[in-house]
Amino acid sequence: MNPSEPATRRLRSTALAALAIVSAASIGVLMHQSLPSPSSVLRSIDILGGDHQGPPGARALDEGNPSLANLDPDLLRALRAAATDAADDGIELVVNSGWRSAEYQEQLLRDAVSKYGSETAAARWVATPATSAHVTGDAVDIGPTAAATWLSEHGAGYGLCQIYANEPWHFELRPEADVRGCPRPYADPTHDPRRQQQ
Repeated sequence: MNPSEPATRRLRSTALAALAIVSAASIGVLMHQSLPSPSSVLRSIDILGGDHQGPPGARALDEGNPSLANLDPDLLRALRAAATDAADDGIELVVNSGWRSAEYQEQLLRDAVSKYGSETAAARWVATPATSAHVTGDAVDIGPTAAATWLSEHGAGYGLCQIYANEPWHFELRPEADVRGCPRPYADPTHDPRRQQQ
């Protein structure tokens, strides 16, 4: 037996092991890159649910998206002005939900009843189609968290106010807020007198 043969075998084994590790890592990276991101999966599921509002996650400056195009024009103008200024601070405002069809709002309500166990519990989070500010085009849900926080801090200057304490993402237009400040948020939607009109 040649004295260098064990060293050669070890070197060959080490090289083969390194090659196997690099190959496995490369395959893992390629597979990961080919898988859809969780947000795109959610976006696809939401889009497949119907054209209730257009694609979720619309940037506040997007054109032609029904989630934005069907908003109250004054709300949309205020939102676009805020989005422009937020961008100067490195913040991107994303409309996770804007206008909704009555049918989609009804589906959200049914889902909430199923999730929370009763209509009373669901009402803390989801309005009926008859009382939803989303259905009338008068509300937007803003994300991500940094954007909702930015808008909560600066929104009064644009007339954009957080309406519910339990929903820091939900904003509506209150034009007088640029002078008077935003009204105190309701604890949750069940405390909003507009929601009692069912």
